[in-house]
Amino acid sequence: MLRHAIAPARRYTKASHDVVRHPCLNSDAKILLLYVQGLPDADASAKSLSEHAARLGITGRAYQRAKQLLADSGYLHEWRWQGERGRWITEQLLANVTLTREGAGVVREGGCPEPLGPSVPPVSPSAQPRTVGRPRGREVGGSYPDKNVGEDLSHLPPEAEPTAESEPDGAPPSGPEVAEAERVLLSLRHVSRELLLGVREARGLADAAAEWLRRGVSVAELRLALTAGLPVEGVRSAAGFVRHRLVQKLPAVAEVVPVAGAGVGAEALVTCEGPGDEHVFRRVGEERECGRCRVAAAVAAGREGVVRGVPWRERVAGVTAGAAGAVG
Repeated sequence: MLRHAIAPARRYTKASHDVVRHPCLNSDAKILLLYVQGLPDADASAKSLSEHAARLGITGRAYQRAKQLLADSGYLHEWRWQGERGRWITEQLLANVTLTREGAGVVREGGCPEPLGPSVPPVSPSAQPRTVGRPRGREVGGSYPDKNVGEDLSHLPPEAEPTAESEPDGAPPSGPEVAEAERVLLSLRHVSRELLLGVREARGLADAAAEWLRRGVSVAELRLALTAGLPVEGVRSAAGFVRHRLVQKLPAVAEVVPVAGAGVGAEALVTCEGPGDEHVFRRVGEERECGRCRVAAAVAAGREGVVRGVPWRERVAGVTAGAAGAVG
């Protein structure tokens, strides 16, 4: 492929390769971002992002898709609040570098935060502090004795024993409810980017979230309780916000209400007192015989129409057994 390019001397916009080659942004999102970044400050702040997109012919679902991609990648941030007269006001921030929610808040207040992602210049290796030891001259010939016998190791720092705090991911979850609760907490970022939790933060809150599951709350209900009704001014600390809701909105323990007319034995399987020990049934009330034996006794006594509510299989078996008993 041939290429011919002339650097413009005026009327141009500086575009970072991180934006142009971003794998998660489509062409509409990139063009919209570069277009707004190239506008003067007065023209950029006078209109909303949707008005700028309409100027480029990006409307409808195409605009919604481009806006969502910019927000998911950290280039677009929004704040909504209700004014004095009850009208909702939306403030938008579009940056050419990825910013966290906290960083976007610093920009909103007039500060200059540190960007994230590949836009951050790497630190020179020479600026990194040495891990252990001090520089020594190069030695030629020979070799070190086995196990560094005779070598002075006083300059080395003592080895620190591993502790629970040194583990990058914390202690592993214990119990199925805790593991399931940790997965729910880590999935909150898919509902709202403001609720992005790290692995250590999720494990620290897993016990409190597991208590919800132990009290009969489903996974979907727990996720809805933690993500519904987020503050319009945004969430400053995802871990603090989730911890507050887990404690304040913890549901009460569900009480088991006994069913009227059902005794203690209604939930257990019992053995029929009739002939044979294979007639196992679920007793209701003071019954002592299964449906098959009751039908057989009714047929033998000539009262086959008296038994009601018995399944047809037991009724057929009982009629056969009663007829056989009558003949015998």
